[in-house]
Amino acid sequence: MRGQWAIENSSHHIRDVTFAEDACTVHSGSAPRAMATLRNLANGALKVAGADNIAKTNRAIRDLPERVLPFFGISYEPDTSGN
Repeated sequence: MRGQWAIENSSHHIRDVTFAEDACTVHSGSAPRAMATLRNLANGALKVAGADNIAKTNRAIRDLPERVLPFFGISYEPDTSGN
């Protein structure tokens, strides 16, 4: 039983610290459950991709969103011509 709580506390801690889940203002309908699902999906995708530090990887993706594209097999080559 303690193992289940350790997993639950770990998952909630990651979601709260990384995505500020407790400060989220989404409260109506099924939106809170959908947001929790999206947060879990993001955390799971980063873990499967080999991210050691979820928070650090999340900040790196937040700062340059195109960094997430290779996770989905999409190549990104920025247009440096300025057009």
